[in-house]
Amino acid sequence: MQHSETRAVRHGGGTRTSLLGIYLNDHLAGATTGTRRAQYMARTLRGSPLGEALEPIATEIAQDRRSLLDIMGRLDVPARHYKIYTGALVEMAGRLKSNGRLVHRSPLSSVVELEFLRLGVEGKAAGWRTLHRLSESDERLDRQGLDELIERARRQLRTLEYLRLQEAQAVFGTTGNELAGGTG
Repeated sequence: MQHSETRAVRHGGGTRTSLLGIYLNDHLAGATTGTRRAQYMARTLRGSPLGEALEPIATEIAQDRRSLLDIMGRLDVPARHYKIYTGALVEMAGRLKSNGRLVHRSPLSSVVELEFLRLGVEGKAAGWRTLHRLSESDERLDRQGLDELIERARRQLRTLEYLRLQEAQAVFGTTGNELAGGTG
């Protein structure tokens, strides 16, 4: 057994709370980044079809972050504020990326940001699946609630992928088959 594992406390058949705390706080940093980016995109694109499509997703991503905080509370895992601040800083720094335009939003920005959101939701879904597995031996975790979070993440992924392909097609002028990996 490694030294760091000897200090870990086990609950309900085997959860190592010190490692789980690190894991969940890393997810919290990602959730903070994703929440801020989704809200930024919905706000920036308000009034456009993409902005209207992103509004409910941004709301759900914020709700998912709150769900994560609730789960952390049930598991007695404190939120590490430096990780929350790091997530917020990462999101703000992401706004400074080169997009081929100095002042105005580039059409490419939406494609890249949708890819970023999609990756974040993939990570979130993986976290929910991990917690779902842990719920088999830790009664503090709500399996049904995690099932709902997993399904919501799947729905978000489908919507984000659809939006990403639509935006990429508009930006690059290609057909949907070419973007989806088809032969066109």
